[in-house]
Amino acid sequence: MSSKSSVELQRVATLPAQGCSNSGFQNDEDDFENQNTSGNDHSLRNRAVQNREHENGKQVEEHITIEQDSLRKDEEEEDDRETHRKGCLERMCGRMSDFCREHKTTLRYIIWGILIAGYLALVIAACVMNFHRALPLFVITVVAIFFVVWDHCMAKYESQIARFLSPGQRLLDSHWFWLKWVIWGCLILGVILWLVFDTAKLGQQQLVSFGGLIMYASLTFLFSKHPTKVYWRPVFWGIGLQFLLGLLILRTEPGFMAFDWLGKQVQTFLGYTDAGASFVFGEKYTDHFFAFKVLPIVIFFSTVMSMLYYLGLMQWIVRKVGWVMLVTMGTSPVESVVASGNIFIGQTESPLLVRPYLPYVTKSELHAIMTAGFSTIAGSVLGAYISFGVSSSHLLTASVMSAPAALAISKLFWPETETPKINLKNAMKMENGDSRNLLEAATQGASSSISLVANIAVNLIAFLALLSFMNSALSWLGNMFDYPQLSFEMRSEAISTYALCGFANFGSLGIVIGGLTSMAPSRKRDITAGAMRALIAGTIACFLTACIAGMLTNTPVDINCHHILENAFNSSLVRNTTNVISCCQGLLSSTVVKGPGEVIPTGNHSLYTLKNCCNLLNTPTLNCSWIPNVL
Repeated sequence: MSSKSSVELQRVATLPAQGCSNSGFQNDEDDFENQNTSGNDHSLRNRAVQNREHENGKQVEEHITIEQDSLRKDEEEEDDRETHRKGCLERMCGRMSDFCREHKTTLRYIIWGILIAGYLALVIAACVMNFHRALPLFVITVVAIFFVVWDHCMAKYESQIARFLSPGQRLLDSHWFWLKWVIWGCLILGVILWLVFDTAKLGQQQLVSFGGLIMYASLTFLFSKHPTKVYWRPVFWGIGLQFLLGLLILRTEPGFMAFDWLGKQVQTFLGYTDAGASFVFGEKYTDHFFAFKVLPIVIFFSTVMSMLYYLGLMQWIVRKVGWVMLVTMGTSPVESVVASGNIFIGQTESPLLVRPYLPYVTKSELHAIMTAGFSTIAGSVLGAYISFGVSSSHLLTASVMSAPAALAISKLFWPETETPKINLKNAMKMENGDSRNLLEAATQGASSSISLVANIAVNLIAFLALLSFMNSALSWLGNMFDYPQLSFEMRSEAISTYALCGFANFGSLGIVIGGLTSMAPSRKRDITAGAMRALIAGTIACFLTACIAGMLTNTPVDINCHHILENAFNSSLVRNTTNVISCCQGLLSSTVVKGPGEVIPTGNHSLYTLKNCCNLLNTPTLNCSWIPNVL
């Protein structure tokens, strides 16, 4: 009884969860719930089936709708095509476009062939009309054709040519040890014989210049940074090329005319900077020559170099000049290009030729780059020197001859002890830059020159101010010993004349450091460490050029005039002969007159000889009272 009551209590306790109900109807409710449950399950299954069928129907409807939409779009496009029928011109353009894509290579060759044929026709017509006037164009065309054919042959038949020449190369390598000494002995013997016969013809002045060459080379070797590691091939080849260039320019008229014409063309091209400088700074921009005349040339040249890099022309020049120097002197392409570029452009513009290479050059190459800048004049200031009365032909000759001299002296003063990272293969793989078109390349070149110009200007101001202070300090110190002219300034007329062939001075030291540092900031320590040695090497290269020029200068008339005039005016009776008159006329025509007391005779003539010639001829072009009385 107690168990039944407890079970009933549990049932009652569970009822609130289901709601209150009478216990008498409990069984009926259970039966009803069971019926409802079974019915609900059946209805749920029916609903799930219906929902599934409904979803499938929706998917089918959506798929049908999408297909209908795509079909409708295709029909609309077809309708558009039908409504927009291609015209005759459009169909023709489409066919031509397809034809050009299929025959692109053939058409390119045809277009280039037509352009080249037209250019050659223009060259031939110009030569027929006036060959003398068209001679530069003819020479440029022949040189261009030669290099184009050379590149094509080397690219296509390089392996066959190397295989054909390999027997001769093996024979040369096997006998090169003694053969090179025979060649150098013959060359040295030839120079000695040439000096003997040339000295017998012109006088003994050539021997003095030859002695100076030997002395400068010996001193450079004595104070070399690594005397035991000197590689003599670039040294001998550099002096030999300098001698050959001097012989070509000073002793042959075609060679002199060619280099003179080339220098004038470069000078004319750089002169186009004046258009921009005069527009920005005004018509009187030349009153501030360096700031408004020289520095804008750096900007213009930087722009041109950037454009040439984009076109790939500078990479081509690096390969060609580097190959020539590798065959002869054995120097790297970078330093060879800078040295040859310094013939016509300055020490700030020439490193722009190899600007991407500067962070990777060795210390010896960096020293050679700076030496080349110190040893040659700049095309930008060539006109200024000419306006001072200096002969443009002599300045150009000095620049050309100083290029191999700079490499020879730099390799003797700072031999190569590292392995160069830049070779001909690197130059061939050099990229054209990140410029997307020629206009962007020009803009980037002009913008990149801003820091270069600023560094040049501030370093020049600082170094010249420092030099002026040191001169004043030395003058103050010398004044205590009755020698106030003590300073760093060059007083000798001969030394200052030879110094015109280079930029070897303290002002240029600031220009080189500032310019190269802005182009290769990572090499600042190496640049400043080797700048002073490069300055000394550049000075020696200038003097070496003077020695070669002294050996090759063909001036028997000047030497005879010197002796004739000295003998004529030192005697008690001046003989008015034809030789005396002609020599005096030549002396007076070449004399530089700046004002009273500032009359400078040329050659080996003295003021005493000039005074007597002036009194003898009584020329109206020169006031004889302006010549100082010197006994």
